[in-house]
Amino acid sequence: MTGSDRGSDSDPTERFKQVLLEILPQLRAFARGLCGRRDYADDLVQETMVKAWTSREKFVPGTSMRSWTFTILRNHYISELRRSRRHREIDPETAERVLVAPAEQEGRVHLSDMDAALQKLPPERREAVVLVGAGGFTYEEAAEICDCAIGTIRSRVARGRAELARLLALESDKESAGEG
Repeated sequence: MTGSDRGSDSDPTERFKQVLLEILPQLRAFARGLCGRRDYADDLVQETMVKAWTSREKFVPGTSMRSWTFTILRNHYISELRRSRRHREIDPETAERVLVAPAEQEGRVHLSDMDAALQKLPPERREAVVLVGAGGFTYEEAAEICDCAIGTIRSRVARGRAELARLLALESDKESAGEG
């Protein structure tokens, strides 16, 4: 499982459950980064947890539970996108109303700016940036999760980071000019 296993004498099902619960916050962050909506992210995580639990016999002890569950979440998200032709980008006006925090919470405003910029990235780049940047996965692990070449992940991360920097610089310029 991972380094968080606690003793070899404990029940394997209990160990699986413990590690799965420890990964939950990371799954939530990844789901939120992928879809940009807290409610939908929670649904994705819930479905991932159910699928992981019902498929626990397929998990190979000694491999990364985190990579395994992230792959389940990603595959479920892609399946949902394919099923739903109604998927659309977040309306900028709606995002502005939802993501803006009061002035005294400046740190939160900056976080919402990052979230809004992240959601403007193409899905493949957003996914790569979230996995490597926020999720802490190596390029190799991210490539495995996304089922693509390491070079592809490196390219997506580099382009995604450059685009984020450009988008955040534009936002900063707007605020400096009094437009934000």
